[in-house]
Amino acid sequence: MKRSVVIAAAIVAIASSTGALAQGITGTIRSVDRKADTITLMSGEVLRLPEQIEVERFRAGEKVKVHYFTSKTGRATVSSIHTLM
Repeated sequence: MKRSVVIAAAIVAIASSTGALAQGITGTIRSVDRKADTITLMSGEVLRLPEQIEVERFRAGEKVKVHYFTSKTGRATVSSIHTLM
């Protein structure tokens, strides 16, 4: 049992040292900023879209499911985003 606690602690330490932890959120887009390549959800969460995800695909009012990483500086960058019906 002691070994499993040590392994679990090591996994947590490694994950937190990378500075980026995966998170997920579902929400409605409040606004789209094409110049900054970001979307803002109704909750106030601002998410940066990487180059491979075209910001032009999204419109205010769309419901989306987003997976993203938050950097040490607090910047949230989308890894995947899907519109919901």
